[in-house]
Amino acid sequence: MSSNSPLAEIPVVLLAGGLGTRLSEETATKPKPMVEIGGRPILWHIMKIYSWHGARHFIVACGYKAEVIKEYFRSYPVNNSDWTINLGTGEVETLASESPDWVVGVRDTGLHTLTGGRLGRLRNELKSTFMLTYGDGVGDVDIARLLAFHRSHGKLATLTLVRPPSRFGSVVLDGTHVVEFAEKAPVSEGWINGGFFVFEPGITDYIQGDMVSLEANVLTRVAADGQLQAFQHGGFWQPMDTLREKHFLESLWEKGTAPWKLWD
Repeated sequence: MSSNSPLAEIPVVLLAGGLGTRLSEETATKPKPMVEIGGRPILWHIMKIYSWHGARHFIVACGYKAEVIKEYFRSYPVNNSDWTINLGTGEVETLASESPDWVVGVRDTGLHTLTGGRLGRLRNELKSTFMLTYGDGVGDVDIARLLAFHRSHGKLATLTLVRPPSRFGSVVLDGTHVVEFAEKAPVSEGWINGGFFVFEPGITDYIQGDMVSLEANVLTRVAADGQLQAFQHGGFWQPMDTLREKHFLESLWEKGTAPWKLWD
């Protein structure tokens, strides 16, 4: 995407501080956003979705095992490039690099801080329109359209509504004959919060302290004030809350059918 993209100067906040207890098989040694899909942390996949639309400024709000995320980004240029080092002088010559043109801020926002509180801790860095999403869900959301929608209504906040994925395969029957089977089909009715928010900086006025939930406290009050709009996304969306969901995302990636992979 061109640097002229309207997203080029908009910061994207990634909530990456939770304990990830429902994925404890993976999160004993790392925070959930660092659980890998196709050899890359799901956090990287989410950032790639945004960057494909032109975003390049990211702020990762860490908590649980923040040091793992800090070390990942600190070492990223070294681990994703070929280089030669002069051991006598310490001079490093980079020969080829696969590092994206991202500016990444990593902030430790506290071990037990809730989602709203993590955002509140970043208020001094968020002085204009910004985006925010969870560090454990992917989708083929049209981020540019989302931003345009947000700017069109002039309200304080926009959330992306998604169709919740079914926990199990769906089956259509004619008597005992299976007419159609679809693994992990989205639920056809109802919408849920899928993250992928756009906020104005005034959203932080609703946050007092660390123990404030973005969902239960902040967005509830913003909606009551008539300042919350919904962007409906009918395409693919999938969180990674369980090992089953992790394996599902991994299978899509391995088969080359990952819908969120908008980039080549």
